[in-house]
Amino acid sequence: ARQQQDPLLICGHSDFTAIQLGLLAKGSIITFSGPMLAGNFGAETLNEFTEHHFWQALRNPAFTLEWHGEGPDCRADGTLWGGNLAMLTSLIGTPWMPQISDGILVVEDINEHPFRVERMLLQLLNSGILARQRAIILGSFTGANANDYDAGYDLPMVYDYLRQQLNIPVISGLDFGHEPRTVTLPLGARALLVNNASITTLSISGHPVLAE
Repeated sequence: ARQQQDPLLICGHSDFTAIQLGLLAKGSIITFSGPMLAGNFGAETLNEFTEHHFWQALRNPAFTLEWHGEGPDCRADGTLWGGNLAMLTSLIGTPWMPQISDGILVVEDINEHPFRVERMLLQLLNSGILARQRAIILGSFTGANANDYDAGYDLPMVYDYLRQQLNIPVISGLDFGHEPRTVTLPLGARALLVNNASITTLSISGHPVLAE
Protein backbone atom coordinates (compact mmCIF):
# COMPACT_ATOMS: atom_id res chain seq x y z
CA ALA A 1 0.00 0.00 0.00
CA ARG A 2 2.81 2.42 0.85
CA GLN A 3 4.48 1.74 -2.48
CA GLN A 4 1.28 2.69 -4.27
CA GLN A 5 0.60 5.85 -2.25
CA ASP A 6 4.12 7.19 -1.77
CA PRO A 7 6.29 5.16 -4.14
CA LEU A 8 9.94 4.48 -3.48
CA LEU A 9 11.71 4.57 -6.85
CA ILE A 10 13.25 1.15 -7.47
CA CYS A 11 15.72 0.49 -10.30
CA GLY A 12 17.60 -2.59 -11.50
CA HIS A 13 17.68 -5.22 -14.21
CA SER A 14 18.69 -8.84 -14.95
CA ASP A 15 17.40 -11.30 -12.28
CA PHE A 16 15.76 -8.37 -10.51
CA THR A 17 13.21 -8.40 -13.35
CA ALA A 18 11.35 -11.20 -11.52
CA ILE A 19 10.74 -8.94 -8.51
CA GLN A 20 9.80 -6.01 -10.73
CA LEU A 21 7.24 -8.01 -12.68
CA GLY A 22 5.83 -9.46 -9.46
CA LEU A 23 5.31 -5.93 -8.11
CA LEU A 24 3.64 -4.94 -11.37
CA ALA A 25 1.42 -8.03 -11.40
CA LYS A 26 0.30 -7.88 -7.78
CA GLY A 27 0.31 -4.17 -7.02
CA SER A 28 0.41 -2.31 -10.35
CA ILE A 29 3.66 -0.84 -9.02
CA ILE A 30 5.91 0.87 -11.54
CA THR A 31 9.65 0.22 -11.16
CA PHE A 32 12.58 1.19 -13.37
CA SER A 33 14.53 -1.25 -15.51
CA GLY A 34 17.94 0.31 -15.80
CA PRO A 35 21.47 0.49 -14.40
CA MET A 36 22.47 -1.33 -11.22
CA LEU A 37 24.74 -0.27 -8.37
CA ALA A 38 27.44 -2.89 -8.93
CA GLY A 39 27.61 -3.28 -12.69
CA ASN A 40 26.98 0.30 -13.75
CA PHE A 41 27.33 2.86 -10.96
CA GLY A 42 30.10 0.75 -9.45
CA ALA A 43 32.17 0.80 -12.63
CA GLU A 44 35.38 2.82 -12.74
CA THR A 45 33.63 5.24 -15.08
CA LEU A 46 29.85 5.47 -15.42
CA ASN A 47 28.78 5.66 -19.06
CA GLU A 48 27.54 9.19 -19.83
CA PHE A 49 24.67 7.90 -22.00
CA THR A 50 23.52 5.62 -19.18
CA GLU A 51 23.75 8.34 -16.54
CA HIS A 52 21.85 10.83 -18.70
CA HIS A 53 19.00 8.42 -19.41
CA PHE A 54 18.83 7.28 -15.79
CA TRP A 55 18.22 10.80 -14.50
CA GLN A 56 15.98 11.60 -17.44
CA ALA A 57 13.63 8.78 -16.47
CA LEU A 58 13.67 9.47 -12.72
CA ARG A 59 13.24 13.25 -12.94
CA ASN A 60 10.81 13.74 -15.82
CA PRO A 61 7.15 12.64 -15.72
CA ALA A 62 7.26 12.41 -19.52
CA PHE A 63 10.24 11.86 -21.82
CA THR A 64 11.08 10.49 -25.26
CA LEU A 65 13.80 8.08 -26.37
CA GLU A 66 15.13 8.17 -29.93
CA TRP A 67 17.16 5.61 -31.86
CA HIS A 68 17.46 4.12 -35.33
CA GLY A 69 15.49 0.91 -35.00
CA GLU A 70 15.02 -1.92 -37.45
CA GLY A 71 11.52 -3.08 -38.28
CA PRO A 72 8.34 -1.99 -40.07
CA ASP A 73 6.84 1.47 -39.97
CA CYS A 74 4.43 1.55 -37.06
CA ARG A 75 2.60 3.54 -34.43
CA ALA A 76 1.58 1.69 -31.27
CA ASP A 77 0.65 2.73 -27.76
CA GLY A 78 0.18 0.74 -24.58
CA THR A 79 1.63 -0.25 -21.23
CA LEU A 80 5.42 -0.51 -21.28
CA TRP A 81 6.66 -3.66 -19.60
CA GLY A 82 9.24 -6.47 -19.82
CA GLY A 83 12.91 -6.67 -18.89
CA ASN A 84 15.18 -9.69 -18.86
CA LEU A 85 13.91 -12.35 -21.27
CA ALA A 86 14.97 -15.37 -19.20
CA MET A 87 13.27 -14.01 -16.08
CA LEU A 88 10.16 -13.14 -18.06
CA THR A 89 9.76 -16.64 -19.48
CA SER A 90 10.42 -18.20 -16.06
CA LEU A 91 7.29 -16.46 -14.74
CA ILE A 92 4.90 -17.90 -17.32
CA GLY A 93 2.08 -19.72 -15.54
CA THR A 94 2.86 -18.15 -12.15
CA PRO A 95 0.94 -15.47 -10.22
CA TRP A 96 3.89 -13.14 -10.76
CA MET A 97 3.43 -12.79 -14.52
CA PRO A 98 1.62 -9.52 -15.32
CA GLN A 99 -1.55 -10.07 -17.33
CA ILE A 100 -0.99 -7.25 -19.79
CA SER A 101 -2.84 -6.93 -23.08
CA ASP A 102 -2.26 -4.18 -25.65
CA GLY A 103 1.17 -3.54 -24.18
CA ILE A 104 4.60 -2.68 -25.55
CA LEU A 105 6.91 -5.48 -24.46
CA VAL A 106 10.66 -4.78 -24.24
CA VAL A 107 13.13 -7.65 -23.73
CA GLU A 108 16.89 -8.10 -23.39
CA ASP A 109 19.34 -10.75 -22.17
CA ILE A 110 22.99 -11.74 -21.80
CA ASN A 111 25.10 -14.79 -22.70
CA GLU A 112 22.29 -16.61 -24.49
CA HIS A 113 22.99 -18.24 -27.85
CA PRO A 114 20.65 -17.22 -30.68
CA PHE A 115 18.82 -20.56 -30.54
CA ARG A 116 18.15 -20.03 -26.83
CA VAL A 117 16.87 -16.50 -27.46
CA GLU A 118 14.59 -17.96 -30.12
CA ARG A 119 13.36 -20.69 -27.76
CA MET A 120 12.41 -18.17 -25.08
CA LEU A 121 10.70 -15.87 -27.56
CA LEU A 122 8.75 -18.82 -28.96
CA GLN A 123 7.75 -19.80 -25.43
CA LEU A 124 6.23 -16.34 -25.02
CA LEU A 125 4.64 -16.68 -28.45
CA ASN A 126 3.14 -20.12 -27.83
CA SER A 127 1.82 -19.06 -24.44
CA GLY A 128 -0.18 -16.33 -26.18
CA ILE A 129 1.63 -13.44 -24.53
CA LEU A 130 3.21 -11.92 -27.64
CA ALA A 131 0.02 -11.93 -29.69
CA ARG A 132 -1.72 -9.88 -26.99
CA GLN A 133 0.79 -7.03 -27.30
CA ARG A 134 0.72 -4.06 -29.64
CA ALA A 135 4.47 -4.10 -30.27
CA ILE A 136 7.71 -5.84 -29.28
CA ILE A 137 10.98 -3.97 -28.74
CA LEU A 138 14.22 -5.96 -28.75
CA GLY A 139 17.02 -4.50 -26.65
CA SER A 140 20.62 -5.69 -26.24
CA PHE A 141 21.48 -9.39 -26.32
CA THR A 142 25.03 -9.22 -25.03
CA GLY A 143 27.25 -12.23 -25.75
CA ALA A 144 24.80 -13.80 -28.19
CA ASN A 145 27.34 -14.41 -30.94
CA ALA A 146 26.74 -17.57 -32.92
CA ASN A 147 29.24 -20.44 -32.60
CA ASP A 148 30.19 -23.07 -35.17
CA TYR A 149 27.39 -25.41 -34.10
CA ASP A 150 24.83 -22.64 -34.66
CA ALA A 151 25.37 -23.21 -38.41
CA GLY A 152 25.20 -19.50 -39.14
CA TYR A 153 21.90 -18.98 -37.28
CA ASP A 154 22.29 -15.56 -35.69
CA LEU A 155 20.17 -12.95 -33.94
CA PRO A 156 19.02 -11.12 -37.11
CA MET A 157 17.66 -14.44 -38.35
CA VAL A 158 15.89 -14.94 -35.00
CA TYR A 159 14.35 -11.48 -35.31
CA ASP A 160 13.21 -12.12 -38.88
CA TYR A 161 11.62 -15.42 -37.90
CA LEU A 162 9.79 -13.78 -35.00
CA ARG A 163 8.44 -11.07 -37.32
CA GLN A 164 7.09 -13.77 -39.63
CA GLN A 165 5.13 -15.33 -36.75
CA LEU A 166 3.46 -12.12 -35.57
CA ASN A 167 1.05 -9.54 -36.93
CA ILE A 168 2.47 -6.82 -34.70
CA PRO A 169 5.63 -4.73 -35.18
CA VAL A 170 8.92 -6.06 -33.83
CA ILE A 171 11.48 -3.25 -33.50
CA SER A 172 15.12 -3.96 -32.66
CA GLY A 173 18.18 -1.89 -31.84
CA LEU A 174 17.32 -0.20 -28.53
CA ASP A 175 20.29 0.31 -26.19
CA PHE A 176 18.72 -1.51 -23.25
CA GLY A 177 20.18 -4.34 -21.21
CA HIS A 178 23.45 -5.74 -19.88
CA GLU A 179 25.68 -3.12 -21.49
CA PRO A 180 27.58 -0.13 -20.10
CA ARG A 181 25.35 1.92 -22.44
CA THR A 182 21.67 1.47 -21.54
CA VAL A 183 18.47 3.47 -21.24
CA THR A 184 16.21 3.36 -18.19
CA LEU A 185 12.59 2.25 -18.69
CA PRO A 186 9.70 2.60 -16.21
CA LEU A 187 7.92 -0.76 -16.30
CA GLY A 188 4.18 -0.21 -16.12
CA ALA A 189 4.19 3.33 -17.57
CA ARG A 190 2.32 4.44 -20.68
CA ALA A 191 4.27 4.49 -23.93
CA LEU A 192 3.86 5.46 -27.56
CA LEU A 193 6.15 3.77 -30.08
CA VAL A 194 6.63 5.28 -33.55
CA ASN A 195 8.98 3.79 -36.13
CA ASN A 196 9.73 4.98 -39.65
CA ALA A 197 12.62 5.02 -42.09
CA SER A 198 14.31 7.99 -40.44
CA ILE A 199 13.85 7.52 -36.68
CA THR A 200 12.33 5.44 -33.90
CA THR A 201 10.77 7.19 -30.91
CA LEU A 202 9.39 5.85 -27.64
CA SER A 203 7.47 8.47 -25.67
CA ILE A 204 6.91 7.49 -22.03
CA SER A 205 4.70 8.99 -19.33
CA GLY A 206 2.65 8.19 -16.24
CA HIS A 207 5.48 6.98 -13.99
CA PRO A 208 6.56 8.27 -10.56
CA VAL A 209 9.52 10.63 -10.37
CA LEU A 210 11.85 11.99 -7.70
CA ALA A 211 10.36 14.67 -5.48
CA GLU A 212 11.98 18.06 -5.92
